Amino acid sequence: MNLRGTGVALVTPFDKNKNIDFSSLAAVIDHCIQGGVNYLVSLGTTGETVTLNAREKQEILTFTQKHVAGRVPLVAGFGGNNTQLIVDNVNGFNLDGYQAILSSSPNYNKPTQEGIYQHYKYIATNSPLPIILYNVPSRTGQNIEAETTIRLANELENIIAIKEAANDIIQSMEIARNTPDSFQLISGDDVHALPMMSYGCQGVISVVAQVIPKQFTKMVNAALNGDFQTASKEQFEFLDLIHLIFEENNPAGIKAALQHLRLCEENLRLPLVPVSDNLRTRIQLYFKEN
Repeated sequence: MNLRGTGVALVTPFDKNKNIDFSSLAAVIDHCIQGGVNYLVSLGTTGETVTLNAREKQEILTFTQKHVAGRVPLVAGFGGNNTQLIVDNVNGFNLDGYQAILSSSPNYNKPTQEGIYQHYKYIATNSPLPIILYNVPSRTGQNIEAETTIRLANELENIIAIKEAANDIIQSMEIARNTPDSFQLISGDDVHALPMMSYGCQGVISVVAQVIPKQFTKMVNAALNGDFQTASKEQFEFLDLIHLIFEENNPAGIKAALQHLRLCEENLRLPLVPVSDNLRTRIQLYFKEN
């Protein structure tokens, strides 16, 4: 799968009764595709996946695949701290129309680097789809060190990429330098995508791009084409929006922005709650001034 460019980690819209709002999900998907994004990620952490039951997850996967109808490639998120359950889910869910699996590293358990290696090796050797590693230590409590990523990339052909969100430039440089040419380094952070593309990163799996897909994709494409002057100018224009959206919580911030654009409501499932009134006002003000 070619993961070059802008991917989007989709939200899961809910109605006022906290049921999945499929019409709003369709609106968000269309907004992203019409804005030029390259692929979509369903059931990522931005999708509040831990609050969804198995039936809801399958409904989202099926609806997204049918609504996208081949317009862009699709990635399905299956992560967690129970290795066997991930494998069971990857093989038990209907993933027709999906090209890869995005799997966040085990949270809370804090396995050793050898444990992380064995975790991903087991998933990769038992998955019908290629695997994208996801390193986000701020959420999981444990970093996938560069040496572990490099080992996985060189030993397991079914591991094709990493969504790297450790925000460690040296670590991501080591990954870019020491992994096969076919292995793709992807930014997992909206702010760090631009500098990472200067040394081999192939793009980003973004949250903010589902609000401003045209602007964000223009920035990514300029950077991938080596035009960092244009890319920097574009990012500087929406840098304040990135800070606002992540100030309190993801996906509360992005849902507040999507509600302002009338793409979905701001409803979340506990333990997440909407952003504060002060932040909501500042997000609305951003759009009025830009």
